[in-house]
Amino acid sequence: MTVDTTPRSRHGVESYLTSDFHEWRTHVSESFVPLEVQTDRPDSFHGQLRAKRIDRLAMFDIRVSQHSVFRTPELVTNSSRDYYKLSMQLRGSSLLLQDGKEALLTPGDISLYDTTRPYTLISDDNMRHIVLMFPRSSIDLPTADLGELTATRLPANRAMCQVISPFLLRMAKNFESLNGGAALRLAHTTIDLVTTLFANELDVGLEGTNEPRRRLLNQIKNFIEANLDDESLAPPQIAAAHYISVRQLHQLFSTEGMSVSSWIRTRRLEHCRRMLVDPVHAGRSVSEIGARWGLPDAPHFSRVFKIAYGVSPRQFRSAGMPAT
Repeated sequence: MTVDTTPRSRHGVESYLTSDFHEWRTHVSESFVPLEVQTDRPDSFHGQLRAKRIDRLAMFDIRVSQHSVFRTPELVTNSSRDYYKLSMQLRGSSLLLQDGKEALLTPGDISLYDTTRPYTLISDDNMRHIVLMFPRSSIDLPTADLGELTATRLPANRAMCQVISPFLLRMAKNFESLNGGAALRLAHTTIDLVTTLFANELDVGLEGTNEPRRRLLNQIKNFIEANLDDESLAPPQIAAAHYISVRQLHQLFSTEGMSVSSWIRTRRLEHCRRMLVDPVHAGRSVSEIGARWGLPDAPHFSRVFKIAYGVSPRQFRSAGMPAT
């Protein structure tokens, strides 16, 4: 195979092909998070990577020979990049290990891993998979609950996998045509679909168990999501709607390491961030967008947005690039 170690970009698609294992190892760490990569057959190695980055979603189509990837404790400690990675196996097999669990993945299977904790991914020869990488904050599910899904095989014949897998495959096949506002909305749809997949798996895992706390918390979060545009949304209203006391409501959220008000604010800001970067809403003022999601006080909206994303809403929109 001809060595081509220079990443190329066309239509916003990064394309990389190499038979130099050392170059591949460096490129993979730069594309994802710092990783240690090993192979038993460096002389016959080959790797191909195509990538598309839209807003806070990075999507990769990877074809590669036998190798192993390690996210070591040292690399985790020295890195501040907090992401989830979803992998969909398309060819060959891989073994994923994280949090004391392991999942053997075959074509069609989906798995989740977390870059804030060590993991190992061992892949056989002639392997292909699609990988999504997105900030942990973009998934509005409890991190503690999602920890139950790491290194867990979501089989190809699972109903939700059968819904999501064709969508992801078509996205990967059409990287070049994913541009502008349509691409942005597809990226947001992808995150929403992934969230739905994880939420469904967590709900299935609750069936037949005695975990009413988590069920109630999920119901409350769904209620909050449906009423974010109500600027008067507050703990007393939420508690009354679920026949619990405000104290009980705060206790539920304390297990998430976040207050009720913080959760409401985080979800509102994420919706505002999406609208600010979407060309479809370019005609809406910053204050209109804030009001749309229950933040009608423009100075307050600007202040909390800057705390969350490092820039004001106007600066964020003017920059024309998403905050991560």
